[in-house]
Amino acid sequence: MAKAVSVRGLTKAFGARTVLDGIDLEVQPGEFVALLGRSGCGKSTLLRILAGLDRDVEGTAEVPGTVSIAFQQPRLLPWRKVWKNISLGLHKPDGREVALKALEEVRLTGHADAWPLTLSGGEAQRVSLARALVREPDVLLLDEPFGALDALTRLAMHHLVEDLWARHKPAVLLVTHDVDEALLLADRILVLDEGRIVATHHVDLPRPRRRASVVEQRTRVLADLGVDVEEAA
Repeated sequence: MAKAVSVRGLTKAFGARTVLDGIDLEVQPGEFVALLGRSGCGKSTLLRILAGLDRDVEGTAEVPGTVSIAFQQPRLLPWRKVWKNISLGLHKPDGREVALKALEEVRLTGHADAWPLTLSGGEAQRVSLARALVREPDVLLLDEPFGALDALTRLAMHHLVEDLWARHKPAVLLVTHDVDEALLLADRILVLDEGRIVATHHVDLPRPRRRASVVEQRTRVLADLGVDVEEAA
């Protein structure tokens, strides 16, 4: 079976600073992978490369299928109504109908003709997800899409993303700083440090998951991130 993502010896430098240092990575179709690590470890840079937004690299990064990306900020165009933001670049005669179906999937029926500035933060992120999913991607890249949301909205978005992933089955790469978020959503967690993958954790637990079910793995992941749970307590 062809890999959804295949990376070999991927290296990226900004001047004298190496951000990615010989990364090797494979992601299977339909697999949900979370990337964890401290700020500056190369997580978002890796996603930008996989999205084709940065090609000045050494090594190879192959994504043979279609790719969509959603960022921490929704990046909606304020002068275009919601449905037009979702259908932007689709070049389909039934663009509005496609957008309406996507809005129904992210539970925003009735918001098609709203202006982006009238949306809450959570609603705007749902529109961003709808815009990514409407392209029916083989690979969905999520760059800290819940980072700016309040705790309750973030939890609702977790459930929504898990539901959409189960329905559409794209391969997902999620960049996050939230260990619990990674454990609740991902099949596999990769810990990055100084541009390298330094640890891999497989999360073989049934869904939907609860925080109580991931406590033991949480301790191990935090240890790989350099966090001593007992000292933190």
